[in-house]
Amino acid sequence: MQPEDLVRDHTIYACVMGSRAFGLATETSDTDRRGVFLAPTPLFWRFEKPPAHVEGPGEEQFSWELERFCELALRGNPNILECLHSPLVERLHDTGRELLSLRGAFLSRQVHDTFTRYALGQRRKLDADVRTTGAPRWKHAMHLLRLLTTARDLLRTGQLRIDVGDEREALLAVKRGEVPWAEVEARMARLATATQEALRRTPLPAEPDRARVADFLFRVRRASAAAPAGLPAPRSAEAAR
Repeated sequence: MQPEDLVRDHTIYACVMGSRAFGLATETSDTDRRGVFLAPTPLFWRFEKPPAHVEGPGEEQFSWELERFCELALRGNPNILECLHSPLVERLHDTGRELLSLRGAFLSRQVHDTFTRYALGQRRKLDADVRTTGAPRWKHAMHLLRLLTTARDLLRTGQLRIDVGDEREALLAVKRGEVPWAEVEARMARLATATQEALRRTPLPAEPDRARVADFLFRVRRASAAAPAGLPAPRSAEAAR
């Protein structure tokens, strides 16, 4: 079975991410598609295992095998967690619906570390741009502000919301380079402080619910083994409602 066949025939969840999901899309924005596929269990009984992820087959499309996706989500990977909360769902199988019902099981105080590490890495790249060219890449600065805001609000509320809402125009002004870099830096510093404060009062548990996720994976693998022909054709999000 080719990797693209896994994506085409065994996707359980697919969504749009990036600026369109964040509420930051403009006329020139790409459409970034992300998905989760369930490789049939019999494929794991061979020496050559199915891929943990597949790039394509469409442009700006990337998919993870379910187990790899859950592993990354349990580690608090920001990109993976945000993928689970996209408001733009394109494909949804019953197994994908159950995956979405587990969104809360993946969230814990670990997100402070993972979001912070990711943000620091992006900040170092921006600082390198400033040293080299005298200005940051403004689009990346906008998305870093968005990420820091998301982390702060997640720790405050225990809920992950990725649409920027009323912050859209202020963030797009940063993308257009209309906000001085010093002011952007000050915003980042305030958000970092607020995130640290939110950690002390967060309603999130100390650890994700690994047992609940493990039980889900076991049941899904067992059901797939009992039906080696594979999953039924994935239904559209509209048909699954």
